[in-house]
Amino acid sequence: MTIRRRSWLPAASACVFISLVYALFFGIAPGSAEGHSHHRTEMTSASATESRACSRVVKPRRQLQCRASVLPAAHPMSAMGVPDYGGGRQGHVRSRDLDSLTGPAGTPDEQFTLTAAMGTQEIAGSIQPVMTFNGTTPGPTLTVEQGDLVQVTLRNVDIRRGVTIHWHGVDVPGREDGVAGVTQNAVLPGQEYTYRFVVPDAGTYWYHSHQDSLRQIRMGLVGALVVNPPPASSADTPAQDLVGVVHTYGTRLTLNGSSAETAVTSAPGSVVRTRFVNTDSGPAFVTASGPFRVAAIDGFDLRGPTDLTDTYVEVPAGGRVDLLTTTGNDNIRIGLLAGASFVIGPNPAAGAPRLSATSAFDPLNYGEPGSAAAARQQFGRVTRSFDYRVGQRFGYLDGHYGNWYTINGRMIPDVPMFVVRQGDVVRLRFVNNTTAVHPMHLHGHHALVLSRNGQPSTGSPWWVDSIEVKPGESYVLEFNADNPGVWMFHCHNLPHARSGLVTHLMYDGVESPYLIGRVNSRLVNQPE
Repeated sequence: MTIRRRSWLPAASACVFISLVYALFFGIAPGSAEGHSHHRTEMTSASATESRACSRVVKPRRQLQCRASVLPAAHPMSAMGVPDYGGGRQGHVRSRDLDSLTGPAGTPDEQFTLTAAMGTQEIAGSIQPVMTFNGTTPGPTLTVEQGDLVQVTLRNVDIRRGVTIHWHGVDVPGREDGVAGVTQNAVLPGQEYTYRFVVPDAGTYWYHSHQDSLRQIRMGLVGALVVNPPPASSADTPAQDLVGVVHTYGTRLTLNGSSAETAVTSAPGSVVRTRFVNTDSGPAFVTASGPFRVAAIDGFDLRGPTDLTDTYVEVPAGGRVDLLTTTGNDNIRIGLLAGASFVIGPNPAAGAPRLSATSAFDPLNYGEPGSAAAARQQFGRVTRSFDYRVGQRFGYLDGHYGNWYTINGRMIPDVPMFVVRQGDVVRLRFVNNTTAVHPMHLHGHHALVLSRNGQPSTGSPWWVDSIEVKPGESYVLEFNADNPGVWMFHCHNLPHARSGLVTHLMYDGVESPYLIGRVNSRLVNQPE
């Protein structure tokens, strides 16, 4: 697709990202659009909204700024943002419809149905209103095998604003990504939608709604997805496999919906893999009362992991980490540093030492020395380079004055969209110039961490789809652009996304037919 600047927009493409933000911030878009809006309709609805939103702004200069910030009706994401080509090729390429980027046909190896509904559930001793998959939160853990063709049917009973399922960390085909207004419309009450994809990589992943996601994730529309490798010898496979879904309900931090300890009987000599999935907007801190190894991050196994003690692992929002322990004659506790846990051993009812740790795990130099540098050689020559500099400044957004997040110094609607072509080798540099921690998540891809603050990665290859960038930090990553689509690229601290820290990676030529914002009188696609 050739990306064009519309002649009626201000110089900084003042309307290209607008409907996304309206959906993110306010849950509705001004005006109504059936299908793709015409320019005249968009401008009319924007003018009416400008007058209402900015009526109390007195100073002429502020009035102009306010009116320029007001967001009109919905737009497709593929037409949003200021194009950033990263030094790569530009120009016309043959268009592809996002709806053509689907999973393969044929009989699925695994089929699931997930039914989304309102409900109540006992959480830490009190009954709370929740949103559920198949009557519970977290939803059921889906277990499949690497290479399986998976089919999942989503049914919405009564989630009023609609629901989707995003397969967090799974590099699914573009149409199967489950983002309202980007890869599909939200599934309204009484409707259903089917996802089909081959799971390309073994590991620990999760699923969650990507419609009104701040609210729906908080209320429990989450679950784990475990992809096992093909059958191997028993010597290579842990004797036991546990899943711990980290989620905060109200103020109660839980594992699998429980704030208590869970007893797990394990014979001496057994190797136990515990998969932690952080579904919260802030980091989770996990550790064990005995020696453990970090086996995997974001689904990808680490090479040459070694035993750690007195160490905690910080799991970014949206991230996953797998820990390996070996059962001895005494019980071991593994779990949240200040919360729920598993007690594993021959007699788990007898308890285990409380959790404590003083040292932070650093994946930059953990595991087999030099293997990260070797992994970098698979990429070849970099063909595009992008900066993703996170900042913050005061200004107007949709007629509201505040301190909003910026990307590369730009505030919505002028944030960059990162344009690639299939086959590109992409280098990405994150810089956090704010005082907040930002867990950055790129849909549809895994990236290799090359360095942090200029220090190279010297241990195991460290592959991520969710990376935590602390204040003042910078990271350099690389990835192959090998999965065409239109991909959200945002902070997974979801209040930050609603405050402007969201953009997208798009493949030149891929066009989405979906709209973010008000599509009709019933449907408002609101990805965040």
